[in-house]
Amino acid sequence: MLVAGCAGHQQLTTVDTRAENVNLQRLRSEGDGGAGAVQPYQLQPSQGYRMPQLYNAPDPALGDRDPRRELAPTTICLQVVVDADGRVERSLALLDRAECRAGGLPENAPLVEAAQAAVAMWRYAPAAVCDYPAGSAQKDRSDCAGADRIEPVPVSLLYAFTFEIVKGKQTVQRQGR
Repeated sequence: MLVAGCAGHQQLTTVDTRAENVNLQRLRSEGDGGAGAVQPYQLQPSQGYRMPQLYNAPDPALGDRDPRRELAPTTICLQVVVDADGRVERSLALLDRAECRAGGLPENAPLVEAAQAAVAMWRYAPAAVCDYPAGSAQKDRSDCAGADRIEPVPVSLLYAFTFEIVKGKQTVQRQGR
C-alpha cells in the first residue's frame, strides 16, 4: 500500500548542473633544472625501457572545493611520481614554467587539490628496464617481450590540467588519455 501511494505522486529528482571538465596534457622536461628536471636511465646495449601505461585515470572533480562562479581557463601543472608498482607515490605542483605559475596562487589551491586528489587514484602498468639476451633488442616499447629479466622502475611524469568555470558551470576537459 505504501508503494502504491508513492507511485501516484510526482517524484522529484535532482540534477547536478555543475558539470566538471579538465583539459589534461603531458608536459616535456625543460632544461637542466627545476621540478621538471629528470635524470635519464643509462641503458646498456642489451637493455630496453618500457614506458609506463596509464590504465586507470579518474578526472579531477572540483565539486564544492571551489565556490567561484567564474574562472578563466587556468592551468595547473603537476609532477607525478609513479612507483615501481605503478601507483602514484606523490604529486607536486610545478611552478617553474610560465604556463604553470597559477598553481602557486592561494586562490587556486582548490584546483591543485582537485588535480592531486585525482592523480592519487591513477594506476599505471609500471615502467621497466628490460634485460635482453646479447644480440637481442626490444621490438615494442610498450612491452618487454623476450626479455630475460624485467625490473619495474619508478618514474616522474609531468601533466597539466586546465580548469574553467563559466556561469557556475565547472569545466574540466581532459585530453591525452
